[in-house]
Amino acid sequence: MLTLTAEAPDLDVFGRFGGPAFGFAHHRGFTHSFLGIPLVSLLVLGFLYLIWRWRGREVNKFGLKPRWGLLFWYGCLAGLSHILLDFTNNYGVRPLWPFSERWYSWDIVFIVEPIILILLTGGLVLPSLFSLINEEIGAKQRGPKGRLAATLALIGVLGLWVLRDFEHRKALAALKSRTYRSADAIRVSAYPYWFNPFRWSGVAETQAFYAVMIVDSLGPDVDPDDRMMIRYKPEETAVTLAAKKSYLGRVYLDWAQYPITETQQLQPPQQGYMVRFYDMRYQYPERIGRNTLSAGVELDPELRVVAEFFGVRRRPVR
Repeated sequence: MLTLTAEAPDLDVFGRFGGPAFGFAHHRGFTHSFLGIPLVSLLVLGFLYLIWRWRGREVNKFGLKPRWGLLFWYGCLAGLSHILLDFTNNYGVRPLWPFSERWYSWDIVFIVEPIILILLTGGLVLPSLFSLINEEIGAKQRGPKGRLAATLALIGVLGLWVLRDFEHRKALAALKSRTYRSADAIRVSAYPYWFNPFRWSGVAETQAFYAVMIVDSLGPDVDPDDRMMIRYKPEETAVTLAAKKSYLGRVYLDWAQYPITETQQLQPPQQGYMVRFYDMRYQYPERIGRNTLSAGVELDPELRVVAEFFGVRRRPVR
């Protein structure tokens, strides 16, 4: 029950069958909310109940039947752990959906964090390895297998969070303490790299531009290699306004923390405009041009939406 319910919120990936924009709009939505978790737990509980009925209402070796109410609350606990883990990275979650569409993110670990994977894999694999060794030497096992390893793995994850949170705060303080081409920052953010808890991608927003740079929180030092990238905010036009009012535009701007647009007039035989959306939190300094989690809207000369797509590959929604 714990394992299935911890994974079940990601069933929202099936929203992609409704199209890229629809799937993006509903990703980390209802199934990742405080309201949705009990319903997800009920869904998994119903699935397990059907399996139990199909297997002839089996009881365990002590003659006990499943305690369905307790299993339901275990499922809720597992679902909350899923929200917590997603909250720690810089993609974010919407736990108050549908009452609030606001995104929340802690921004302290990379979306795929190798250190956490190593800790949890060790907590899963090492007990079986030690059990085989004990069998070979004839040693008796004390207590449930894997309890110590699981405890140490979770302590390791919590310790990593504490360290990364501390370094994240140092990075933010360093970003706030300086100016950018003589301009004060309206707001700043620091986004994690994998493995290295002391290296961050800093983003500073001013009235006229976004600045993206490396931050070394050990120093702390902002832009130690003097390679800060500046992206000026484009002028708002009828073309960009039309793109922002599209379904994809509204969804993307609701999610993006530092959105910026890029407009291109299409060349004959095509007619119209291409407006691309980027979020500067994913424009890591050494990844500029990779267009991670970018989107685009194609408009005809009358500014009607022709296609909406994600990434560099054109995949029309309609």
